[in-house]
Amino acid sequence: MISYSQENASPELQSGPSIDIVYYTDPLCCWSWALESQLTRMEKEWPGTINWRYCMGGLLPGWDHYVDHQNSIQRPAQMGPLWMHASEVMDVPIAHRIWVEDPPASSYPACIAVKCAALQSAETGRLYLYHVRKAVMFHGLNIARQEVLLQVARCIAVTNKQFSLAQFEEDMKNDRGLEAFREDLKEVKYRGISRFPTLLIKQAAASRGLLVTGFRSADDLLHIINEANGK
Repeated sequence: MISYSQENASPELQSGPSIDIVYYTDPLCCWSWALESQLTRMEKEWPGTINWRYCMGGLLPGWDHYVDHQNSIQRPAQMGPLWMHASEVMDVPIAHRIWVEDPPASSYPACIAVKCAALQSAETGRLYLYHVRKAVMFHGLNIARQEVLLQVARCIAVTNKQFSLAQFEEDMKNDRGLEAFREDLKEVKYRGISRFPTLLIKQAAASRGLLVTGFRSADDLLHIINEANGK
């Protein structure tokens, strides 16, 4: 966990209506992994102010027709250099060799698993997303494999008694998680979101919001939130 001294403390979040943030992300998004520490810092420093909702983006349906023109990626081995670059820029360990040693075929299975966990509670969904992302980014495990997704769920069940492993496995089989994921994909398409991470920030009572795409520090996000809050 990164620590911050009082001298370097970020500006205080100004009072006002609570803020809703929809976090569009994907378990295979390396920039979202780098963003984790910043979001954790925000939540700890300004608890109770921000309402989060996580929406899975479906970054990698499969490699047959996948093309990322911005990063010149259309096959697994080309994803490794991007992850290596993100690791160096953000100073965050990322297991980039997975794209040579055991490349994930798709991010869809992990997205569906996240939605299965979220059916039990929003907090459980967030917890599963963190651990499944850590499994691939830090431990270099192929999260397109069902056995890895179940391994993550078993680890969570050991420490979180509110998480039902049996219910998770049942929802993975009965397509409830798949249906929830399809709704996320519809939302992503409706919003025209093609890059991750993307945050939709708005006042809780507002009908419109501000889309912020790409990695941002906690300080930058705080300033954006204060602007969205009319401060």
